Amino acid sequence: MGPNGGYLAATVLRAVLAEVDQPDRRARSLTVHYLRRPAAGPAEVRVTVERRGGSMTSAAAQLVQDGSVLALALVALGADRPGMLTFDDDHGLPARPDGTPVPPPEQVPVVPVDPERDIPMRRHFEIRWALGDTPFHPSGAEPAARSGGWLRLLDGDPVDDVVLAAMSDAWLPPVFSRTDQVVGVPTVDLTVHFRGRPEDPSDPCFVEFESPVAADGYLVEHGRILDRRGRLLAESRQLAAVLGTEGP
Repeated sequence: MGPNGGYLAATVLRAVLAEVDQPDRRARSLTVHYLRRPAAGPAEVRVTVERRGGSMTSAAAQLVQDGSVLALALVALGADRPGMLTFDDDHGLPARPDGTPVPPPEQVPVVPVDPERDIPMRRHFEIRWALGDTPFHPSGAEPAARSGGWLRLLDGDPVDDVVLAAMSDAWLPPVFSRTDQVVGVPTVDLTVHFRGRPEDPSDPCFVEFESPVAADGYLVEHGRILDRRGRLLAESRQLAAVLGTEGP
């Protein structure tokens, strides 16, 4: 169905960071609306810096291909604010349905996931499935639409905000673990909030995604990206359409 939404979000964010060119200001929030299905091939990212404030910069971007706008994005970038209120009550790495903790990446084998469908994006990631039923084969052990595991780029790129944006939509949709009906779930909009960076940027990240609601041909997906220690690196929210195998 064309390049993945997380890949497009990462491409747009990289262009915005280059245009803003303020290394002290990290991406804090990225929202992308997907208007049209892209094709593999050249595309252009048009960036407009809407405002440069004392500590925050706001930018808008369009992803354009063959004269058509494929995606619209808004990005908020902000400098660190030392001395401000600081706490972290996030619950860290999740537990399996039986209450046991998810194992570290070294204890999770890399095995083919959903081999019936050739998804080119997956060739770029090392996927270690650790949470949830395998796609379209629900066992009932995990009652919710939830899945996750360890994720790392195969080319060894260190984890930064661009990679986190890509990871926010790189995992298989968790609804696949809830149903035996093969469906497609193209992204309508995606928002990523960036929280931190891993201590070791070469380490795998743990990703956890769940879809608590699906109705009227749409679903919502909540995502968390954590480092090995369970520190929250990014959160994502997306709205996706639900399509049957026959397509739109």
